Amino acid sequence: MLESGNLKKGLKIEIEGEPYVIIKFDFVKPGKGQSLYKCKLKNMITGAQFDKTYRSGEKFNKADLEENEMEYLYFDGNQYCFMNTTTYEQEFLSDEQVGDAKNLLKENIKCNILFFEQNPIGISLPIFVNLKITKADPWVKGDTASGDSKPATLETGHMIQVPTFIEEGEIVRIDTRTGEYVERVKE
Repeated sequence: MLESGNLKKGLKIEIEGEPYVIIKFDFVKPGKGQSLYKCKLKNMITGAQFDKTYRSGEKFNKADLEENEMEYLYFDGNQYCFMNTTTYEQEFLSDEQVGDAKNLLKENIKCNILFFEQNPIGISLPIFVNLKITKADPWVKGDTASGDSKPATLETGHMIQVPTFIEEGEIVRIDTRTGEYVERVKE
C-alpha cells in the first residue's frame, strides 16, 4: 500500500481496478488544514487523462505491472504478434495498444511489453532502431529550397526527414523517442 505522501511524477497506481500513471504532480500546503496532493493522472489502458486532488493520509494500491522482453514477429492485418524471448509464449496487441510504435516496428526487433494483471497493455521500443531507406528522392546540387533535409520512406512505410546525402538502400538509425533520424549506419 502507498500513502498520498509517496505520490510523485511517473508513479503507477491502481484506481478502481485500472492502472494509472501520474504525469503531473503538485504538493500544496495551505495555511490551515491538511496537505493536498494535486495530480494529473493518465489511464494506461485507455489513455484518458483527468485531474484529481488527494489529501494526506489517503492510501493507494501500487499497479500490478510487469514488463517482459518480447520479439515482434508479424502483423496479421488486425493484431501485432509478439513472442516472449524466455517462455516462447505469444501475445497479440491491437493497433491502439501498439500506437505510434508501429511506425518503427520491424520484424524480429526486441522490445518490452507492459502487462497489467497478465494482460498486455503497451509497448516500449529500444531507444534506437536501424531501418532501411526504401524510397528517397535524389538530391540535386543547388537545390536549397528544401533546406538541409529531404523526405524518405523507411522499410516500415513510415516517412521521416533525412539529410540530403542519404540515398535509397542505406540503413539509418532512428531515435524512437522522437521518431527522427540520428545517423547513417555502416554495415
